[in-house]
Amino acid sequence: MAKKKPTNTDLTDQSVALAEFAAEALIAAGQLQIKKKTIVDFPLDEAERTAAADFLGMTATLNRKLKSETGTFTVADIVSILKAVADALLEGEPLQRLRLLFMAKKLTDCLQSQGIPTAPTNSKAKKSKPTKCIYQFKITLLGTNPPIWRRIQVEECTLDKLHEHIQTAMGWTNSHLHRFDIEGKRYGDPELLDDGFEDFECVDSTKTNLSRVLPKTGKRFGFKYKYDFGDGWEHEILFEGTPAADPKLKYPLCLEGERACPPEDCGGVWGYDELLEAICSPKHDQHEDMLEWIGGKFDSEDFDPKKATKEMRKGLPDWRNMS
Repeated sequence: MAKKKPTNTDLTDQSVALAEFAAEALIAAGQLQIKKKTIVDFPLDEAERTAAADFLGMTATLNRKLKSETGTFTVADIVSILKAVADALLEGEPLQRLRLLFMAKKLTDCLQSQGIPTAPTNSKAKKSKPTKCIYQFKITLLGTNPPIWRRIQVEECTLDKLHEHIQTAMGWTNSHLHRFDIEGKRYGDPELLDDGFEDFECVDSTKTNLSRVLPKTGKRFGFKYKYDFGDGWEHEILFEGTPAADPKLKYPLCLEGERACPPEDCGGVWGYDELLEAICSPKHDQHEDMLEWIGGKFDSEDFDPKKATKEMRKGLPDWRNMS
């Protein structure tokens, strides 16, 4: 009897299962403190490395490593590549998909050899349901180079609450207006955004849950979050899937990230670049003025996910109930 070909549903299930495993592996690597551990024997061959370098969502750093014969990889790198493979599994020809499954097997075996205890499972298999629905996002402040980003996990909530998580994880102070742009629709708080024009259109973010706007399959999905319409801070919000909740952890949670949040009201991306140039160069004609403006000290590389998690759990002041 001929072997039954995998259906689109089967491939979606495999993609989701791999993405969930990758998300859980990242948490496990953090708990084991091995995210930055160097992989001695990278599992992919030259042809697989070349193919992986061009996957959608692959970072520029990983792209360079994959194309270099001397590039070294960490456990966190392997997780990121596995996520990209999971996404690519939903596209392409049957032969390419088969190759992707072989790559995924090599990558998962590599992670397990480093002590990552969880194995990917078919999403149709019977398993205990998590008590919480967890959503994982990567937040990247667009236009920054090197990029300022955070990876967070949150429970089911409204987009308005997600706004709070983004603000506190990034390090903003909620001092300006914001909105989400999702598939051609604008989401925000009508009480804040309504400018009095009759043609004003905005889906109420205070009444829109994440489950309403995110793919039910768990497939990666990107949208925009805009903050401070004057300075124009634009963030890419990449939904990375729904890993199982860890009963030992509390949520929300900031898993990782890089670099400090720019100071409020510094003039957007271009103004921030000029600010860094001024404070880093004692001979700059605005050096003293800019140092005084930011309070005398600012480290653009400073970021601590534990502090970000603490701020996320503290949340923002409830301005609606303030007298």
